[in-house]
Amino acid sequence: MDDLILCDIVSPIATIQLNRPNKLNSLTPELLNQLEACIAQVETNRDVRVVLLTAAGERAFSVGADINAWSALEPLDMWRDWIVRGHRVFNRLANCRLPIIAVCQGFTLGGGLELAVAADIRLATENSKFALPEVKIATTPGWAGTQRLPQLIGNARAKQLMFTGAQIDAAKAERWGLVNEVCAAGDINKRAIEIAQEIAANAPLSVQMVKQIVDGDTGMVLEALAGALTATSADGREGVASFKEKRPPVYQGR
Repeated sequence: MDDLILCDIVSPIATIQLNRPNKLNSLTPELLNQLEACIAQVETNRDVRVVLLTAAGERAFSVGADINAWSALEPLDMWRDWIVRGHRVFNRLANCRLPIIAVCQGFTLGGGLELAVAADIRLATENSKFALPEVKIATTPGWAGTQRLPQLIGNARAKQLMFTGAQIDAAKAERWGLVNEVCAAGDINKRAIEIAQEIAANAPLSVQMVKQIVDGDTGMVLEALAGALTATSADGREGVASFKEKRPPVYQGR
């Protein structure tokens, strides 16, 4: 099986690389499957604190879904497999507890842009181009671009991109808030590592909880904190001990 995704872990940074440069890193079902497996691998590695999402080659981060892969699908297969699979993988990326930095070189189009928007931070090279061009081929964004992009850059600008299908350059993308920084092509990987190392130097649990709070997972954070606090209290230890010893617990409120 071809390695459509390369996963490299050099603690505390994991690098996930789209590896289909001859096809401008266009997305196929198998590539999505490998991406999902790689996300699971890095998320369960306690030594990883930051993830870099990169792509092989300099021409494109990703030009989106491989048109040959999806255009041959029957409508029901498009609905129950292709769209669902992409949503599952992109949501897995967006909900990953680790901060993710997307390194966008060259064309970042369609599903490729939706993939980048699922990350937490985006860097671009000066020659990068961004677009959601689906309307030009009589379809629509299919992997939450209509949801995540407006949250990132506002409804009006997101609609302009989606209604026109036009490409914007890196300078405009930075001005609109689509990317965090624009770097020279030769410097972007170095800059991504610098930011990753700066993040990794901080308390990892704090960083991960901040991500969950910002992303709207406040309830999950509160439940996690409440569970940890009560479980490690004197009453929490008494509850476990009484269960194991098959006796009524004696709680003291501390």
